[in-house]
Formats: sequence, structure tokens, C-alpha cells
Amino acid sequence: MALFWLSRTSRNRYLKPSLSYLSLIGNNEPTIFTPQSHPTVSPNPRNLNTLTQFHRWSPDFKEKFRFISVARFCISPRGVAKDEEKESFNSNRNNIKNSWIDLYLPTHVRPYAKLARLDKPIGTWLLAWPCMWSITLAAYPGHLPDLKMLTLFGCGALLLRGAGCTINDLLDRDIDTMVERTKSRPVASGLLTPFQGLCFLGFELLLGLGILLQLNNYSRILGASSLLLVFSYPLMKRFTFWPQAYLGLTFNWGALLGWAAVRGSLDHAAVVLPLYISGVFWTLVYDTIYAHQDKEDDLKVGVKSTALRFGDSTKEWITGFGIACISNLALCGFNSDIGIYLRFVVHASNLFSFKLIFLTSCGGTGWPYYAFLTAASGQLGWQIWTVDLSSRADCNRK
Repeated sequence: MALFWLSRTSRNRYLKPSLSYLSLIGNNEPTIFTPQSHPTVSPNPRNLNTLTQFHRWSPDFKEKFRFISVARFCISPRGVAKDEEKESFNSNRNNIKNSWIDLYLPTHVRPYAKLARLDKPIGTWLLAWPCMWSITLAAYPGHLPDLKMLTLFGCGALLLRGAGCTINDLLDRDIDTMVERTKSRPVASGLLTPFQGLCFLGFELLLGLGILLQLNNYSRILGASSLLLVFSYPLMKRFTFWPQAYLGLTFNWGALLGWAAVRGSLDHAAVVLPLYISGVFWTLVYDTIYAHQDKEDDLKVGVKSTALRFGDSTKEWITGFGIACISNLALCGFNSDIGIYLRFVVHASNLFSFKLIFLTSCGGTGWPYYAFLTAASGQLGWQIWTVDLSSRADCNRK
């Protein structure tokens, strides 16, 4: 369009001057409308440099023309609006991260998938791992863990985590709109109505019931009792600074349920209870770090968390929780007869010989448990040591 306009107006070799430009520049100054007398090149409409070939500008005029153009753009409301619109668009584009839900699922299914947090599987893993630990410890000596139980509990963790997130979003929809991290959730943002959320919750619980009915009677009662924790957890942040502890009781219920599903009861409390307690302390570590993302918004809204309770002493608290977690896991392994049986001769004068004998004298089948537990404690210590509690992004990563 610009080339067409230039080709039409350049036929008379002169463009119609703008009064605003003439009043600013002065009629006696050389302009693009009053070219100087030296010869010019005939304009070519197909050439992008037609205007510069057709009019030879003086240096003084170039400076004035540039200044006027910039001034007109800066004071133009339309120009300012365009700048603001562009900046807002770029900001929103940077904040939006498309997940596999946005890429592959139908449009009408996406809000429900996001309501169940299917695009954030870490919550499912955190719920499933205590179940897997318990099922593995409950396996009889000489046998591998029950693959069917592992599969059932994996699917159950996915469904129960989705149901918990749905309940949380329904009860917290008014709070979520005031928190930066949660205001885009489906119910809070209006993509789904509360009634649609309730219908979806019923669907999730129905599928979960189908899994629960495949377990023994003792496990059915124990599993159904966990719903009391699931439904009441979202309310805890309104009454206590320890909602993370309540989440630990809820998220690690599978440590009890997995053992009962294999053994038919909680007959070996010396193993099951330390495992459950270790999971609670572990949850206090990671969810306190997670809560530091929202501490400014939580103060404004008026909800409570361990992040606000501990404040600058957070690292000391979660270090204690981490030690309690690893200690209870070690106790659980010891009570499960997962031991390290050693035969060695101490040579006090030869430390290298002592180390060599120690490494080659590990007997029994329990030493890998403690080796991996040591590695896990190192990783947990690294998390606590390196986390930047003032950075939302780093708290989310850790």
C-alpha cells in the first residue's frame, strides 16, 4: 500500500504539504515538498528508495524532520497506547507456558485436566511414593513387590490427587483470585463453574471407589477414612500455621494403606508407624519450601502457613524435619530386619586396611537400603542448603 501511494503521489513530483509540518518547519526551509534545484532522479515506484532518490534532503532539514517525527509519535495517544499494548502482550506471552494439555487435548477437556493438575505430575508422585515404599516393605521375604498393588495404588494416587486439587480449588476459589500463582486456576478464573467442579469431583471419586473396592475389607475402611483428611485439609490454612503438617498426614496415608492392602492389617506397627511419620516430616520439608512462594500473598489474604510461622528460621526448622525423616526411615528399615551384618577386624594402626575390610565385609541383603538412604539424605540436605527462600522460582524448583 505504501508503494502504491508513493507511486500515485510522485507523478506530480511534489507531495501535498501538511500545514502542521509547514508551521513547525517554516515555509522558507527546504522540505520534501519543495525540493532543491539540482537535478533529481526520476522516481521508480518499484524501488523502496524512491523517496530518497526523488528528494535530496539537506542535513539541517533531516535533523528537524527526525525531531518532529519523534515528538509527534511520543505525544500521540495512539502511539502510547500501541506501546502499552505491545508491552502487555509481550508480558502475557512470556507468562503463558503451554503444556501438553494445551497442545493435545480438546478445548472443552482442558479446564478439567488443569483442575486435576494433570500437567503437574509431581503431586501424584509425592502421593504415590509412600504407597510404593509401604507395598515394597510389606512384601514377604524372597518375593518381589506385588505388581498389581503397585499399579492400583499408582492409579489411585493420580485420582485422589486430582480429587484433592478439585476440593481445594472449590473451597479456595475466593482466595485463589487474590494470589498471583493461583488466580489462573480453572474455577478461580471462571473457566469452570463450581457446579461443574462438583460434577468432576464426583466423577473422580467414583473412579477412586472402583479401585478401593478391589482391596480387602480392612483396606477399604482405612482408605475411605482418608477422605476426612482430604476434604478438611483446604480449611486448615484458615485456622492454624501448620497446614503443611496436616498435608503430611493426608499425603502419606498411603504408607498405612499400602501395608494393609498386602498384609490385611497394620500388624507390624514398628515398621508402618515410623514409615508414616517419616513421610509427614518429609512433607513438612518440601511443602514449607513450596509455601515460601506465596508468603507475601498469604499475608495480604490472611491465611497461615509454616513459611510465615518460621520466617527467617525456616532453614533451621526444615533441617530438623529432614533429620527426623531420615532417622525414621532408618528405624523403619531396622525394624523390618533390613540390617547390615559386618565381620571385620579393626586394625587401629592401619586406617586404610580398616576401610578395605569394612567395604568387603558387608553381609546380608540390607546394605543397599542404607546406601540409598544415605544418598537420599545427601540430596535432601542439598535441597535445604541451596534453596533461596526469597526466590519464588527457586522454591518451586526445589
